[in-house]
Amino acid sequence: MRFAGFHALLLVASLFSPSSSRRSLRMPPPPSARPPTSDAYAVDQGIACALMLVALLVTYLVH
Repeated sequence: MRFAGFHALLLVASLFSPSSSRRSLRMPPPPSARPPTSDAYAVDQGIACALMLVALLVTYLVH
């Protein structure tokens, strides 16, 4: 029983420790000046994936 009491005390102490309360008071990061834009590489990868899917479907239908 003494062992369970120790664990309960440890749990309560960790909940109210200064490090856990400091974590909740942390300021959120500032928003960036410009929203992120998509780069050409991601667009190329999306087009290539779509073309590969079309080629797979055509191969499946012809076979």
